[in-house]
Amino acid sequence: MLQWLEKARRFLWLFVELGFLTVLSVILLSLILGENSGVFVTSVANNVKQFANDVPTPSLIGIGVIIAIVYLVMQRLR
Repeated sequence: MLQWLEKARRFLWLFVELGFLTVLSVILLSLILGENSGVFVTSVANNVKQFANDVPTPSLIGIGVIIAIVYLVMQRLR
C-alpha cells in the first residue's frame, strides 16, 4: 500500500511540474511574440497577470520565467 501511495505521489508531483512548466512556457511565448501570440496564449498571460496582481515590467517576468525553467530542469537532471 505504501509503495502505491509513493508512486501516486510521484505521478501527481510530475503532473504539477509539467503544468507549471507549461504555464511558464506560455508566458515566455507571450513575452516573445507580444500581440501576435494568439488568443490562447494571450488569455493565459492575462490570467497570470491578474493572479499576480502586482506585475513588474515584462522583462523582469521573462527573466523570472527563464530562471524558473532552468531551476526545474536542473532539479530534474539530478
